[in-house]
Amino acid sequence: MYQWEWIREPESYDISESEIRITTMPHTDLWQRTYYHFRNDNAPVLQMESDEKYFSFIVKTDFSDAHHRFDQCGIVMYLDSENWLKASVEYENESFGHLGSVVTNHGYSDWATTEIRADVRQMWYRFSRREDDFRVECSADGIHFSQMRICHMAEGGGTIRFGIYACSPEESSFTAVFTDMQITECAWLAHDGQQPD
Repeated sequence: MYQWEWIREPESYDISESEIRITTMPHTDLWQRTYYHFRNDNAPVLQMESDEKYFSFIVKTDFSDAHHRFDQCGIVMYLDSENWLKASVEYENESFGHLGSVVTNHGYSDWATTEIRADVRQMWYRFSRREDDFRVECSADGIHFSQMRICHMAEGGGTIRFGIYACSPEESSFTAVFTDMQITECAWLAHDGQQPD
């Protein structure tokens, strides 16, 4: 069993050997400054700690209960309020959702996103670490993963904390379900192309 620790424990959740269920509270989110000029730092985050420099973390998310704009759940690496990354599907409307990721370094967030069909209600993620660089992938079946992004974390070189999160930025609540979690050897292989200068 993983050694989970809460950052902002939610009012309602359930943890068993096979799954974790988190019920979100309204007006919870993670975002820092960029474009919107507001700062939201109140989403519940459940994480474990590691000083391993090379590994991958895999989890399946089920957000079938999401029904309101911006409802979301996924993976997260939350170091502190100004240094973190997350990847998730956000519910948008009955036509489409947003599959995306946010990287926040030193208090400024970005957002990389693409539209996906609204009937996609489950998503796998694979989070991989190579020292202070990180890769996030997604998968519809837990077998074939596609790269979402590669990023550098300015404060990600030492002991890190990573895991799962769920939130509802607007007046909403839903239950996110997380299953099939595993930590493996790093699935992100060393670069074998152009050599560094």
